[in-house]
Amino acid sequence: MRAQDELKLTADVLVIGGGPAGAWAAWSAASQGAKVVLADKGFLGSSGATAPGGTNLLYLPPDDKLRDEAVAQRMKEGGYLSEPDWIHRVLDQVYINLERVEAWGYPFRRDENGVPMREHLQGPEYMKLMRSAVSRAGVRIMDQSPALELLADEHGVGGARGICRQKNKDWEVRAQSVVIATGGCAFLSKGLGCNVLTGEGLLMAAELGAELSGMEFSRQYAPSAAFGTVTRGRLLNWATYYDEDGNTLYSPGGPRPHDFLPTMLRKGPVYAMLNHADTEEKRRILRQSHAIFFVPYDRAGIDPFKERFPLTLRYEGTVRGTGGIRITGEDCATTVPGLYAAGDAATRERVTGAKSGGGAFNASWAICSGTWAGESAAKHALSTRSSADGRRLQGAGRAGMSHPSAAHGQGMDASNLIQSVQREVFPLDINYFRSEPVLQQSLERLNGLWPEVYAKVTGGSHERIKAREAAAMAATARWMYAAALTRRETRGMHTLLEYPDPNPDQQHRLTVSGIDHIQVYPEGRPPRQAGRGTMDACRHYGGSGNRSSEAVGAAAWIAAAAGEVEGS
Repeated sequence: MRAQDELKLTADVLVIGGGPAGAWAAWSAASQGAKVVLADKGFLGSSGATAPGGTNLLYLPPDDKLRDEAVAQRMKEGGYLSEPDWIHRVLDQVYINLERVEAWGYPFRRDENGVPMREHLQGPEYMKLMRSAVSRAGVRIMDQSPALELLADEHGVGGARGICRQKNKDWEVRAQSVVIATGGCAFLSKGLGCNVLTGEGLLMAAELGAELSGMEFSRQYAPSAAFGTVTRGRLLNWATYYDEDGNTLYSPGGPRPHDFLPTMLRKGPVYAMLNHADTEEKRRILRQSHAIFFVPYDRAGIDPFKERFPLTLRYEGTVRGTGGIRITGEDCATTVPGLYAAGDAATRERVTGAKSGGGAFNASWAICSGTWAGESAAKHALSTRSSADGRRLQGAGRAGMSHPSAAHGQGMDASNLIQSVQREVFPLDINYFRSEPVLQQSLERLNGLWPEVYAKVTGGSHERIKAREAAAMAATARWMYAAALTRRETRGMHTLLEYPDPNPDQQHRLTVSGIDHIQVYPEGRPPRQAGRGTMDACRHYGGSGNRSSEAVGAAAWIAAAAGEVEGS
């Protein structure tokens, strides 16, 4: 594409991603006086996991007793990998931000005393309001403009490049600070709102040397009608479950355990009927409270209160897991100067620990981390006297992007690579019922696929975007399984068949780094400090890529790009 066909912009802060975290980051940065550009893969206000449905929130009034009890409960459920101070920070910040949301016009319901009930947000109304707030703050919004790679020099990150899909042209935004708010990776599993969440933000950050954390806590599936994509499964609490012959399925011990549905689906088809909503009043209330849940049933001509319908589980990966880009402090900074992370793209371990789920902590984390990352990114950018436009920036993208080393190679088959990765992460017998030998074999197959991400990318914008998605999904799967094999215990949402109990010696977070060759080590103890023969050892999981693209920071990457490092 000719240079004159490119859209080139300069800003103080670039926010990549347009879900709640990205919207709050852009608003927060602009509120600090920064010039902000937001680039979204979809349309800010309607794309992503939050926009199509509703979400509950971790919201409590400023009552010390209530909050202390909530923090203690979260610490226990999260396997004691979270930090009380961070949970209290979220409780404080989300209280402030939801007051803002109400002041902007969100119609929270009120109790009999007139007190607003701010524990729930309807996605469409919420995100429409956020788009309006971001626009009013003076942010330039670039819809349908996925980012493909970050820009960097020896001083750190300096913007990004991507594609304007609707105009079929490349874009480049130079900025002193960048906030990655691209969400997690759901591996194109057809969950509602999740098909824009394919992990490119994690890959872009890792290519500059940013570390990841919590990637083993990614064993999350959500129930859905087999013919639909809506994964809001709360209404299934009103259901009776059946096998293919109509026999009622029971779980031992009364209430269904968390693995009831996965266990039943291993044995054969599972059906459900919402027959516990046995009055018209109950059915009316359910339809009003979760209208989107009923859309696929209405379209299929099924009355879910009176007819059985088939269920499936859709993999949600890191979207409802806890892992993502490791943040180094309260400002949501990463290990790369000028690069910040927020929402599902960032690790939530300091708040959620080893277990997350839908809404609640994730939704509140998006609001708070976006606010903190945007404010910090603006302060970093505004403290820099020079403009990013004058820096000697280079694109950091490698995997899933054409470059000279692949110029004469075989073209990349992105669709086939995506399907190959999905075959490793979707099956319950690999990723839900985890065991060491099965995960190890799957990781070896994924490592065998990895060289394909360096093949030549041919075609137009669609093919370029798809190739980058394929590479990001392959990278995310490898990070997940490398971390899972290192955590030899069961904690939170992570399990290993051979290690069914928590191990007190492993009550620490795991850092993951590297792309071609992955390293996993306890947080705060980089490889050179790790011991041998215990969990303190740095574990290496090597791919067989045809080039070394490992980075230990922006300066190292720039040196490699200039041909100063062997293998470049």
